[in-house]
Amino acid sequence: MKFALGYIAAVAVTYLLGTIFVSQGNIAAVTSMGYEIGFSQRIAAAAHDFTHMYDIYLPLIAISLIIALSVAALIMSFLPDLRMTGYVLAGLVGLIALHLILKAVLGLTGIAPTRELAGLLLQGVAGGAGGLIFHYMTRPEPV
Repeated sequence: MKFALGYIAAVAVTYLLGTIFVSQGNIAAVTSMGYEIGFSQRIAAAAHDFTHMYDIYLPLIAISLIIALSVAALIMSFLPDLRMTGYVLAGLVGLIALHLILKAVLGLTGIAPTRELAGLLLQGVAGGAGGLIFHYMTRPEPV
């Protein structure tokens, strides 16, 4: 049960951070054109993305993390001392791979800020945070 809860929490954290990074990346593009965006507009944009991207982006994150965290779990069975690093890297690589695969297969960038390296890396950070949450929520009980 704790693995299921850990996975759900990892997906939720990754989605939350991922959508915040998307909205702020889009706002960065707007501000680079000379427009001013206030703090309340930034919050509104983040809330909008969080409540409107779930039907497409949330399932993609869920699929990416189930693959990445499962592969990491297999590797961690051989390298238990690297558990935290393994899950953080799995989340990071999983989210970056998601965007690179979408670009390679579909020929499009579904999340505009991932066209730039910083936006792509921030999505990886969101995945890494999800991996960290998974690590903490699923760690073995002390004996």
